[in-house]
Amino acid sequence: QVQLVESGGGLVQAGGSLRLSCAASGRTFSVYRMGWFRQAPGKEREFVAAINWSSGVTYYADSVKGRFTISRDNAKNTVYLQMNSLKPEDTAVYYCAARLRPAGLVREYGSYDYWGQGTQVTVSS
Repeated sequence: QVQLVESGGGLVQAGGSLRLSCAASGRTFSVYRMGWFRQAPGKEREFVAAINWSSGVTYYADSVKGRFTISRDNAKNTVYLQMNSLKPEDTAVYYCAARLRPAGLVREYGSYDYWGQGTQVTVSS
């Protein structure tokens, strides 16, 4: 089992920044990849970014590339999502996810094994 707890969400004006954190506990030595997804009201959950835990290889959705940065602190078992130049369309609940098995589809939420409870991000215009 892996437990994930997100923090750092809030209300910010367009153009502002936020940093989300996701603290992992439990079988963290088994984690292969960590990801961030988001879900806006009435929309499907969508991929935002991911990072392979050991190699540090990162992946981004086109909609956030150049604005968001995913990183991890292995010693703290924590993954971060630095979000800059935020737009109203970034408003959503942001979820952290963990995948235990190697490879897999990076952008598919069904390929992740554990999920956090989510943190709300609201960007006002």
